[in-house]
Amino acid sequence: MSIQSHLAELERRHAALETKIKDAIAHPSSDSLAIAEMKRRKLQLKDEINKLRGEGTLH
Repeated sequence: MSIQSHLAELERRHAALETKIKDAIAHPSSDSLAIAEMKRRKLQLKDEINKLRGEGTLH
């Protein structure tokens, strides 16, 4: 898999998680631990996306 296609897949997964989080937050009976886990995974994806783009390498 090329870096570009991997990046596109990560961005797709990030957007899907964002939608799932918004939907879960909209329902009062949502599990807060599940939402927190989705947010954690979303941040991990964002970090990986930034790393592939070279933005996460600056210190």
